[in-house]
Amino acid sequence: MFANYGFNATLTAKPGMGGRLVDLLLTGLNEGNPGASEHCVVYLVSRSASDTDVIHVTEGWTSEENHHRIFAGEAAQAIVAQIAGLLAKEPEYTDYVPVLGRTAF
Repeated sequence: MFANYGFNATLTAKPGMGGRLVDLLLTGLNEGNPGASEHCVVYLVSRSASDTDVIHVTEGWTSEENHHRIFAGEAAQAIVAQIAGLLAKEPEYTDYVPVLGRTAF
């Protein structure tokens, strides 16, 4: 499967909450959550090397429509609601259209 839609998100946690934010984001890979969907072909959570409260998420989806449909679901909305309480400021998003890449899953 190929990613035809994707985005990067930069999330800044409240001071000292970066670890909790990472843990919460990683639940997105659990069965029934968005990252476990067959339509999510890339779900990468990373921490900034210089600030452990800055978290980067890279996602690749089979289509923008599939991403929006799955994120409108109950499981995704529950995670989003919890994320909001951990953030120091609004997330920053950059949408993109993947050209070519590789995953080694």
